[in-house]
Amino acid sequence: MKTLNLKALMASRGLTHAGLARHLGCSNALVNLILNYDKWPKGYGGPAVVKERITEYLVANHVDLPSLAIAFNEAPQGLRANAALAMAAQAADSGPQESNQPEDDYMLLRKHRLTREAKQHFRLPRDPFNEEMDTDEDVFVTDDIRYVRSSMRQTAKHGGLLAVTSESGGGKSTLRKDLHHWINNQHEPISVIEPYVLGMTTSERRGQPLLAADISGAVIRQLAPGTPLRNTKDRAAQMHGILRESARIGRKHVLIIEEAHDLATPTLKHMKRFYEVEDGFRKLLAIILIGQTELEHKLSEHNPEVREVVQRCELVRLPPLDNHVEGYLRHKLARIEVDFDKIVEVNAVDEIRSRLRMSVMETRRGTREARNVSLCHPLAINNLVSAAMNEAVKIGAPKINAGLIAAAART
Repeated sequence: MKTLNLKALMASRGLTHAGLARHLGCSNALVNLILNYDKWPKGYGGPAVVKERITEYLVANHVDLPSLAIAFNEAPQGLRANAALAMAAQAADSGPQESNQPEDDYMLLRKHRLTREAKQHFRLPRDPFNEEMDTDEDVFVTDDIRYVRSSMRQTAKHGGLLAVTSESGGGKSTLRKDLHHWINNQHEPISVIEPYVLGMTTSERRGQPLLAADISGAVIRQLAPGTPLRNTKDRAAQMHGILRESARIGRKHVLIIEEAHDLATPTLKHMKRFYEVEDGFRKLLAIILIGQTELEHKLSEHNPEVREVVQRCELVRLPPLDNHVEGYLRHKLARIEVDFDKIVEVNAVDEIRSRLRMSVMETRRGTREARNVSLCHPLAINNLVSAAMNEAVKIGAPKINAGLIAAAART
């Protein structure tokens, strides 16, 4: 296998495959081909243009000239580890480094749906892993998930400021839908306000940030449809009056912001003011922020810009399903009245857990150290098992086993 020095160079600087892919505007798979096999695309302007853009990316991340000079050379087999260590030593004195988060190609497997042949082969009346949520009974619940679900319901009903985080595919949107279902089914007098967040970014340079005035407007439009919005200066008072009138006839209100990790810091700071909208002792607006784990960094107690929000916000995280993979799959199959034991070999569960774990390098206080990360989130499990079941059809296997899970993980 022909590997470039570029791979060790990026690892030493904490630069991810996903970050390079975003810079090039290509897939993670293409970056892996370049780094691991010295395979270059014919598109994207050809190898010369791609190398030039990679060089731009390295320069922007403070890679020194000697390292740039050898970046595209083949890494000698016996010297790869030493080269990586040498580059890491050079990197220690350099400038800011990109955060080494798990790469996107590991975060979630490619989307897989069960083929018609797979559903017939395993006698499944419908796909248990795609568009399968119809009622709250379809939601798989562990003690951790039950706590997060209860926290969301209690915040919506009794008030508060709550932040819910997980990795992508960790079940946040499922619990948001579950909250809607609970409010409707229990006939709770709760109005849900959800600002439009499609295309939301942290700054105007990158897209359209969600501003405090946008949130006030969303509250007004939800509670008093057709009411003309006042100018930005007077809109907060207009919102306050409408919330007060709604509360006095027995309504409660919860503001839910998805993709909250993309909130600009000024808007995040304004959450304190929304939270403190009151009528006497009664707070008028509960707030639930839902986002990926980057939201935790924004709400860190070490971030002085948002300390007033942090002091008032409960932060809960949906953990991976490490010890619940079998229970999760049993639940999914039981919901379509299919016996887990007739489809899944016991060894497949351990293989799923193993394949959805990885080690990432992080820099802490100037020291590089490995950290084990579990990616056993619902969407990743769904994709891996669906892919394995599709593979099983090709060889006529009656069940999915560890070998098929391993094969699916490599597709």
